[in-house]
Amino acid sequence: MSEPDFIFMLTRNDRTVSDAAIHLQTALAAGVRHIGFKDIGLPFGELAALNRTIKESGALSYLEVVSLDRDSEIASVRAAIKLDVDHLLGGTHVADVLPLIEGTGIRYSPFPVRITGHPSILEGSIEDITASAIDLAGHDGVHGLDLLAYRAETDVPALIRAVCGAVQKPVIVAGSIDRAARIQATIDNGAAGFTVGTAALDGAFPASLPGLTQQLLEIRALMTKTA
Repeated sequence: MSEPDFIFMLTRNDRTVSDAAIHLQTALAAGVRHIGFKDIGLPFGELAALNRTIKESGALSYLEVVSLDRDSEIASVRAAIKLDVDHLLGGTHVADVLPLIEGTGIRYSPFPVRITGHPSILEGSIEDITASAIDLAGHDGVHGLDLLAYRAETDVPALIRAVCGAVQKPVIVAGSIDRAARIQATIDNGAAGFTVGTAALDGAFPASLPGLTQQLLEIRALMTKTA
């Protein structure tokens, strides 16, 4: 099994942080090559600068949509297209989004089932979420799935295993991955990638030294131990 993608999100509590540009340079220097941000928290011009720096550095950029209503989601998708991000994560209005991104080259991974609140919560049983994942994965324009597994009130490892086992497209586990055991469970149960934002910025992972660089290196080391 290939090593999953570690996507560092320049976010705290589902918002892009004001000092994202500084953290971006730290992440790039630490060798992180999958870097994302949310569609809220910074003006468009600053998001554009982040995305440009990510891509010019040879990394892949990810924009995760956290808008709940259709009109706001569509506005976020149009922003992602204008930014020319590599990956569009999240959102639930798939039928509306697919025609907009057709031909753009953006890889699209929406949320299965129902998302509520902010920070986002995943609703539904394992069966409901898996059925939604299968349906979404059946669309040609859907590249993968963005699974808020640790934002669901269920047996999370079982949920990840069920969704990853039911679809042939990559599953990214996002949200509240704040400890080694959650990284291990995510990898062990078949996820193609996972995101970490708040936890790394807040120093949640045990490391030999303080600071974001050590957090990012610790996460990458945990991945190596788990593989």
